[in-house]
Amino acid sequence: MTWQKWLTSEVRYGREVLTAGLEGIHAGGEAFLNGKPLTPFLSESARKALKPAALGACLGISGGCTGNSRRSVDRILALGFVGGAIGFGLGLAWQNRHLTAEVVSGALRKIGKVRDEHWFERHPIDYA
Repeated sequence: MTWQKWLTSEVRYGREVLTAGLEGIHAGGEAFLNGKPLTPFLSESARKALKPAALGACLGISGGCTGNSRRSVDRILALGFVGGAIGFGLGLAWQNRHLTAEVVSGALRKIGKVRDEHWFERHPIDYA
């Protein structure tokens, strides 16, 4: 097999894997949402993630206020902002964990099928 033929084959396989992964993501999301729109689900998740964001902001501000050295107000507010952003991100990830699991599972299922087909193309089984 020439390198050009091999490269063409690998690019085709890569496209198939990518397409299968995207189809699996879509199918997993549809299965989780059960026909409901995504926007209200994400809005509710963001609303519920505000509590961890507030906790993170408080922790960031309190962490900036501790110690003997005097820190500027800008630095304390920056630490509060960073703590809030981390808290919001973690809260959002926690609220969406079931959707994420379903999407990843769907993608892996579809990719697994493509990989199996590719393996059988390269390693045919002769039962005769």
